[in-house]
Amino acid sequence: VQLQASGGGLVQAGGSLTLSCVVSGRAFSSYALGWFQQPPGKERQLVAAMNWNGDSTWYAESVKGRFTISRDNAKNTVFLQLNDLKPEDTAVYYCAADTKGLLVLYGRAYDYWGQGTQVTVSS
Repeated sequence: VQLQASGGGLVQAGGSLTLSCVVSGRAFSSYALGWFQQPPGKERQLVAAMNWNGDSTWYAESVKGRFTISRDNAKNTVFLQLNDLKPEDTAVYYCAADTKGLLVLYGRAYDYWGQGTQVTVSS
């Protein structure tokens, strides 16, 4: 299974971006999915997660109300919509997939990871 993240870039504070992550393989619809951010010099942390069918989601307090995780099973793709971006959102964003399908809040539980996409928010 391979994950390919894209959509990062440079944006002004208050702007928006949509991150995409295409997941290879036939079992995408059964995967739980997550998005992590790793700010410069800091550890990677979970910001959004979704279980296999999308009826359970979780967001970090720092992004609640601004970021939205979603999935398109027909395209094997998970999205992270980033709105009202702030300079502190500057980070490399990683997508991850867990084959067990349940909502996963711990990074070490994820089975597969994408390569990361850089988001830079200027003030």
